[in-house]
Amino acid sequence: MRRIALATLLATCTLTGLWSQAVIPAPARLLRGQGGFTLGPGTVIQAQGDARPLGETLAGYLRPATGLPLPVQDAAAGRDVLRLVLEPRTGPDGAGAAEGYRLDVDADAVELRAPEPAGLFHGLQTLRQLLPGQIFRAAQVPGVAWTLPAVAIEDRPRFPWRGSHLDVGRHFLPMAFIKKHLDLMALHKLNVFHWHLTEDQGWRLELLRHPLLAQVGGWRRETVLPEFSRVDFPDQMRFDHTPCGGFYTQDDVREIVRYAADRFITVVPEIELPGHCTAAIAACPELGNDPGRPVEVATRWGEFETVFNVEDSTLALLKDVLDETLELFPSRYIHIGGDECPKTEWAHSERALARMISCGLVPPGTTLADIQQYRDAGGKPAEHPALARLQSWFIAQMDAHLTARGRHLVGWDEILEGGLAEGATVMCWRGESGAVAAARAGHDVVMAPMDTTYFSQYETRGPEPLGAGGFIPLDQVYAFDPVPAGLAPGEAGHILGAEGALWTEFVATPERAEYQLWPRLAALAEVLWSPAGDRDFPAFRSRLDQHLKRLDALDVAYHPQ
Repeated sequence: MRRIALATLLATCTLTGLWSQAVIPAPARLLRGQGGFTLGPGTVIQAQGDARPLGETLAGYLRPATGLPLPVQDAAAGRDVLRLVLEPRTGPDGAGAAEGYRLDVDADAVELRAPEPAGLFHGLQTLRQLLPGQIFRAAQVPGVAWTLPAVAIEDRPRFPWRGSHLDVGRHFLPMAFIKKHLDLMALHKLNVFHWHLTEDQGWRLELLRHPLLAQVGGWRRETVLPEFSRVDFPDQMRFDHTPCGGFYTQDDVREIVRYAADRFITVVPEIELPGHCTAAIAACPELGNDPGRPVEVATRWGEFETVFNVEDSTLALLKDVLDETLELFPSRYIHIGGDECPKTEWAHSERALARMISCGLVPPGTTLADIQQYRDAGGKPAEHPALARLQSWFIAQMDAHLTARGRHLVGWDEILEGGLAEGATVMCWRGESGAVAAARAGHDVVMAPMDTTYFSQYETRGPEPLGAGGFIPLDQVYAFDPVPAGLAPGEAGHILGAEGALWTEFVATPERAEYQLWPRLAALAEVLWSPAGDRDFPAFRSRLDQHLKRLDALDVAYHPQ
């Protein structure tokens, strides 16, 4: 086909000046030509070999709204064809090359080329957005000219980790919603689904070797009402008196993992330890520090003193939990939490003290009174540093276990305290300082700062459904740069990317989840995919106005802005 020469206009035209088709995230390089390509009754899709499944995917995207047959063929004539081609990489292997693609459209044909199937898939998402917005309808829309504008696009992502985190521990969310969310992630070229499966308020993963974790830990007897959830006034709490819960069977999990993989999305499971484990200890009291004390699945929000004990039997069971998790999730990365772990129970446990002594974390002869009465250099009561080292020791056991199985541990930035496990990747939620420290120490980092990417917080200062507090408007998300200032180029290379997080204390339904996520997740998708230098919020906002019509067609309950 006749390709448009990118070099002829790129020197004088900007992305925002050329682009009127509202593609989100914006392509890295684009040239607008004259005219376009119109789908018709004779249009065919050409795709062969490993590109063939992507040809079928494209046909599935386009047939419902257009009503056109769009047969997929191994070979086709030079005109009236949508051609998908896998070709060897000819340029440098730089960042994002494996997911990159080139899309050329003229009056005769559409040609999409990529070195890997993932690149073809991402190119399909751009192709869809080049068509009229009605293409996202699931039934034929008459009277529409299905025309793609003449363009030449060269595109690749800025970061390899472009994620969406979903907490299903606080509130269980159904399979149909998760599949819909994966479809929306794919449309926005997001490629990591961080599935937060266990919490104090619910254990959501069926494990056949330890069935009580889900059967008991997956259900709480009631839930605190949002307007009465103040942890600092527990006597004012009120509850709904309604059992709440659920869990995903192993068949469910396999289905989600397969569904995500078909969209070139990796599912990263999170099994929280050593804290955020109240539901697990309710199901298996022997995992706690006081097996004789009754523990129930948490019915309110906040931090809990409940923490796994550090005995060999508990470590063995948790490693077995991880092993069964690995059987379900092929992801290289496995998230183990590690955040918000109060150590009060350890500070009062003779068994924890014995572990600290045996591991050399405190000198022989140390007593629990020494641990509990520790004071800092200024003489003020403080947590004994050995407790942080005990948590690091605990995390290190899991890190070694995962490493021996060819997997890679990810943890929230608290895993930096007391010494970082050798192979760990740090997910930073409390700011940039942990990211800088981890990157300078040679560890990979995923950014998820709570003041920019925690979408459980309010989007506007106007009337909003009762939520978690805080305020993160759309423009603040769009202005976010995942690479902290001051990192040298070699250090900045350890920033894998970022993700948007949705915590569900106040999110009990799919509709509320979508309200909190969109369109802020679309803004973050552009931050993570598109070149940093091309960012222009007014232009993004203009494109978003058109993009929201696509979300309307997909029945997304996004925030009305």
